[in-house]
Amino acid sequence: MSHIIEIKNLKKYFGNTKAVDDISFSVEEGYLFAFLGLNGAGKSTTINILVGVLKRDSGDCFVNDFSVDEISKILPSVGIVFQSSVLDKNLSVYDNLRYRAMLYGMDKKTFQENLKYFIDKLELKQILKKPLDKLSGGQKRKVDIVRALLHKPKILILDEPTTGLDPKTRKLVWDMINDFRKNTNLTVLLTTHYMEEASIADNVVIIDGGKIVAQGSPISLKNRFANDYIKAYKYDKKILEILDKTNILYKKDKKCLEIKFKNTNEAKNFLVENNTLFKDIEIVKGSMDDVFLSVTGKELKENV
Repeated sequence: MSHIIEIKNLKKYFGNTKAVDDISFSVEEGYLFAFLGLNGAGKSTTINILVGVLKRDSGDCFVNDFSVDEISKILPSVGIVFQSSVLDKNLSVYDNLRYRAMLYGMDKKTFQENLKYFIDKLELKQILKKPLDKLSGGQKRKVDIVRALLHKPKILILDEPTTGLDPKTRKLVWDMINDFRKNTNLTVLLTTHYMEEASIADNVVIIDGGKIVAQGSPISLKNRFANDYIKAYKYDKKILEILDKTNILYKKDKKCLEIKFKNTNEAKNFLVENNTLFKDIEIVKGSMDDVFLSVTGKELKENV
């Protein structure tokens, strides 16, 4: 499997501020790759270097086998959704998309064929003739994503693409992106504040203060940095005596007893040893929120 994005010892400083401080990672072709960090951690700076908006101070960056020094060879294969829309608010949705297609050298017939796919997937028919300025935030975001995918790029860069979207629109957008990935082997580089989005990624990098503090698949990160829990809804009260004697952490309320373990095996072994005392339970895997808090000491949602 080839690396479609590769970053080696990348540095970018703004005066005394080390925005990106000697980071290295790679993204496999066809992967959904999540890049996590608080605002100011270095995510957007890295992306801006990858797409030629900023110049790096040192290190190497390659996209689709081209160095970022050859950005004109990179951009045709990349679609980008920035945090803020780059569309013309005075033009209609159709005219905005047609104009962008023309910049990629797309003829009208190909444009119409490509657009039809997105009209069906994202329910755009009713807004095509409306000026962008008259759309809701969710509608504008959908148009931004169509603009980025209209030319069928090999790489889609999403910089917090679903912030502020309602759950229905967020699901609609992700269903379309996943369908596109399945059919075209699209690679997605994602920054997000939504841990449910990070949880479905193939690989995750967490950056804090310009440095990478953790990386791996979601499951490997959860196993290393997050605790697992047994939630017991019906149980023998003798289990509380056992927990107190063994100094296992737990909390109890009217709904359930929640017992904390280092990992799934520890939780499973405890259940096997005390199975007669439990009547109704579930094992809950540690979340990506737990991982982020463990490696950075901060909660990502606090920074949204």
